[in-house]
Amino acid sequence: MKIISWNVNGIRAAQNKGFSEWLLNCGADVVCIQETKASPEQLGEELLHPQNLNGTEYKSFFNSAKKKGYSGTAIYSKAAPDKIENLENALFDDEGRVTCAFYGNTAIISAYFPNSQDGGKRLEYKLAFCDAIFSYCKNLVAQKKNVVLCGDYNIAHKPIDLANPKANEGNAGFLPEEREWMDKFTQGGFVDTFRHFCSEEKQYTWWSYRFHAREKNIGWRIDYHCVNEAFLPRVKSSKILADVMGSDHCPIELEIEE
Repeated sequence: MKIISWNVNGIRAAQNKGFSEWLLNCGADVVCIQETKASPEQLGEELLHPQNLNGTEYKSFFNSAKKKGYSGTAIYSKAAPDKIENLENALFDDEGRVTCAFYGNTAIISAYFPNSQDGGKRLEYKLAFCDAIFSYCKNLVAQKKNVVLCGDYNIAHKPIDLANPKANEGNAGFLPEEREWMDKFTQGGFVDTFRHFCSEEKQYTWWSYRFHAREKNIGWRIDYHCVNEAFLPRVKSSKILADVMGSDHCPIELEIEE
């Protein structure tokens, strides 16, 4: 089973750069999308019910923000999930922060963590979301579910996860409080699958549109597939698909044994 996660930075903008063609050819069973910036009624059939002549077809499930053109998550799935849910917390559901699909005893979550913003303006909200998703995942594990938490966490965990750690110590995404939460999460029963397989430097998933940052590979690794520890033996690979264009983020891929 292949799971891909991608912050598309606006699904309609991504569609203008070939999103649905990429989707139908990516070979994933489940695709988790963040920052859709759209509600289903704003989208055409090619995004709501993508299918091609080769028989590839995806069902789509959107959790859109109340504010138009903002935030939002979605899941595309070849097989119909047993059920779809969100956090059932209006503070976060109003911004469409989570879409969760259940397949048997496995929960696949598309999550768009808030940006703490300049000066930590939304840090309190960000940390509240972090604690809420942590509790949600722990509760699922307590119910004997396996968890795959996919998405844009908006956190570079370690200095290795961004090109200029010293210069960014006081900046959103690399604040001590955010990194401490990531410590707590990864020490609390969940595994950063990419770092489980890869300890190399200069592996990033987001690059600023400014200063030719992507061409120079001056980036941040802020997109993750994390799983509960008991599920880790079923993870075969965790990769960054840095060559896929269409957003300021690139997709990440997780392959698991069914």
